[in-house]
Parts: sequence; structure tokens; C-alpha cells
Amino acid sequence: MMESSPINFRRAIIWIGRLILGPIFIYAGYSKAFLPNTHFWPWFFLKFSVATNIANFAFQVDAFQMLPPWGVQFVAHALPFTEIFLGVMLLIGWRLRIWAPILTIIMIGFTFVVLRAYLLHMNINCGCFATPEPIGLKKILEDTAMSILAILMTWFVFIEARQPHPWSAAQEVPSA
Repeated sequence: MMESSPINFRRAIIWIGRLILGPIFIYAGYSKAFLPNTHFWPWFFLKFSVATNIANFAFQVDAFQMLPPWGVQFVAHALPFTEIFLGVMLLIGWRLRIWAPILTIIMIGFTFVVLRAYLLHMNINCGCFATPEPIGLKKILEDTAMSILAILMTWFVFIEARQPHPWSAAQEVPSA
């Protein structure tokens, strides 16, 4: 006998979160590391292209004026590949109780940084994707919506982990 329905509101939010946030994070990381310098794309220039892209992203991170130089370099080198990894892990769905909270913390951090830049009237680009996008109310609403989705997804992942799997057969206790 089934303990619960295979589809419920919590599972739907988890799937929606995985299918929306996973590809967004993959594309965001990919675009930061590989897209901006497509004219340097022959294989022998790949290293220099990625290095140039990371340097451009470091310039965008530094524009937020929140980190010391070593922090800017760390974020510029680690964030694109972390985003790709988290996006893939979200799409795969493996160990969501580990990866979903990390993604949620990063999304809340993005929202805070963008909101701070907006409130300080900084005339800078977001740095989210390869195309320059100025920080405005639209970007704040996008980040806030994705943060809320990430929070709900993470919360529901932990709730669902405590529930029996919907397709598991009920264990019958043999009578003595």
C-alpha cells in the first residue's frame, strides 16, 4: 500500500526548482568562464580565453566594492565552476540535501549583493551572465524570486527526506 502520493505540492516545487535553477546556474557559470571571448576560441587560445574571461569577471566582482583583492580573485576563479557544478548536481538530483542549501545560500548572497548595489546607486553591471546587464529593480525581483524558489526547494527537500518514498512497498510484518 502506498504511504503517500507520488506527486504532491512539495515534490512539484522541488522539481520546478531543480528544472529552473539548475540550467540557470549552469549557464551563468558557463557564460562567466567561456562565453565573452568567443573570438579567441581555437584550442591553443582556450587557456587565454578562459583566463581573460575570469579576469573580466574579477573586474565585475571588484566593482561591487565588497571584497579585498584576494577575495575578488577567489570569487572570480571559484564561482563560475561552482555554479556549473551546483547546476549539474541540481539537475541530477543526487544528494539534494547537500547541494540545495549551498545553492540557496549563494542565491541569497546574490540577492543581498545586488540589492546593496542598487540601494547605494552603483552604476555597475550585474556580472550574472556574459551579457552586461545594469542593476535595477528587474534584477532585484529576479534574484528575489529565485532566492524564494531556492529556499522553498531546500525546505521541501528536507521535509521529503523524512517521508517514505511514494513507490516503496509497505513492509508487511509476518504474524507469528
